[in-house]
Amino acid sequence: MKFASWNVNGFRAVLNKGFEDAFAAIDADFFCLQETKMQEGQADFHPEDYYEFYNYAEKKGYSGTAVFARKTLGEPLSAAYGIHGEHDDEGRVITLEYPEFYLITCYVPNAKDGLARIDYRCEFEDAMRAYLQELDQVKPVVYCGDLNVAHNEIDLKNPKTNRGNAGFSDEERGKMTELLGAGFTDTFRYLYPEQVTYSWWSYRFRAREKNAGWRIDYFIISDRLRDRLKEAEILTDVMGSDHCPVTAVISFDE
Repeated sequence: MKFASWNVNGFRAVLNKGFEDAFAAIDADFFCLQETKMQEGQADFHPEDYYEFYNYAEKKGYSGTAVFARKTLGEPLSAAYGIHGEHDDEGRVITLEYPEFYLITCYVPNAKDGLARIDYRCEFEDAMRAYLQELDQVKPVVYCGDLNVAHNEIDLKNPKTNRGNAGFSDEERGKMTELLGAGFTDTFRYLYPEQVTYSWWSYRFRAREKNAGWRIDYFIISDRLRDRLKEAEILTDVMGSDHCPVTAVISFDE
């Protein structure tokens, strides 16, 4: 199965920047979105071969997630929003349950300038890790999204000057280390331990043109899915957002 994830930085905006062509070209079984920045009914995109799931923030034009799931795989056994219904006023989490796995897409809160929101960020991370571990006791987990952290120095262009900034603070990096230590694998780094590829670039200073980026978009899987992982990619050529899509291919047929 092919999984895709993309922080679109406004779904309505990216629909005018070639999203439908990218969606068709990537041809994923599951296509997850973060930062949709919309309310129900505001986006006109209804691919006939996919079920649609949206989670909207209470604040208009903010946050939000979505998942498009291929119908030929059948309806999910369940769909849930938030973390046990908590941490859900910002529409950050969608969980779909299938017979062989859970798919969770997430837009992790940004710690903000000066780490103004770091306490809430860490609280969210702890709740998410506990939630993923709970699901993992039942069946394997595929967790994806804009996780808003560059885990190691290889994951951003300028680690020294960004040390302590939002997305590269010791606290946020530590939470990722805790998650990976709790039975989960960073798919891209597992397959490509030394490869330097980024998934987000600031709109300032021509950062994308200079490839001064960060790898903050992930597919994280249960450790026991490692042998089923066939590919993990960062699609840097796909434009339309300040992020690019990331993908993972996992076999559940063996």
